[in-house]
Amino acid sequence: MEATESYLESVKKQFLYYKMLGEKAMDQLEPEQLFVAINEDTNSIATIIKHISGNMLSRWTDFLTCDGEKEWRNRDAEFENDLQSKEAVVEVWNKGWDVFINTLNSLKAEQLSDIIYIRNEGHTVIEAVNRQLAHYPYHVGQIVFYAKQLKNSDWESLSIPKNKSGNYNAEKFAKEKEIKNFTDDELKRLK
Repeated sequence: MEATESYLESVKKQFLYYKMLGEKAMDQLEPEQLFVAINEDTNSIATIIKHISGNMLSRWTDFLTCDGEKEWRNRDAEFENDLQSKEAVVEVWNKGWDVFINTLNSLKAEQLSDIIYIRNEGHTVIEAVNRQLAHYPYHVGQIVFYAKQLKNSDWESLSIPKNKSGNYNAEKFAKEKEIKNFTDDELKRLK
C-alpha cells in the first residue's frame, strides 16, 4: 500500500476511534448531565459537541473548493447552550461527523498535497487533516474528562482500566507481531 493511502486509512480509523470514545463517554451519563456547565467559563458537553459539529460542517463542506471557515458559520453561537435534549445533542454530533467522515472517505491519495484554505491560510490537505486530528481528539478528551467528573456511579473505562495494565500487556505480548493500526482492536473492544 502506498504511503499516502496508508495515511488516509490510518487517520480514518483514528477519527472513528475518537468518535466512538466520545459516544461511549456520553452513553454513561444521564441525559441532563450533558448540559451541566460548572461555571460561566466552562462549556457543557452539549456545547462542546455544538462546537465540534459546527467546525466539521464548516471545514468539510465543499472542502476542496471553498474556504474552511464558511460565511454561514456562527462560531460564537456554537458556545451558547441552546440544545434541549440528548436526542438533539446526538443529532448535532452525527450531523457534523457524517459530513466529515463522508468527505474524508471521498479523498484520494493524490489529493493530499492539494492546497485548501482556512481563513485564507493555505494548507495542504494533509495539514488540514492533521489540524483536525489534533482539534477533535482535544475536544473528545474534554468530553471524556467531563463525563468522568459527572458520572454518578462507576465509570466504565474507555481505555486500559486502572490496575489492569499488566493483564493488557500480557495479552498483547502473547500474540505474534503484526502490522496493524492500534485502533483495530480498540474499535472492536469498544463496540
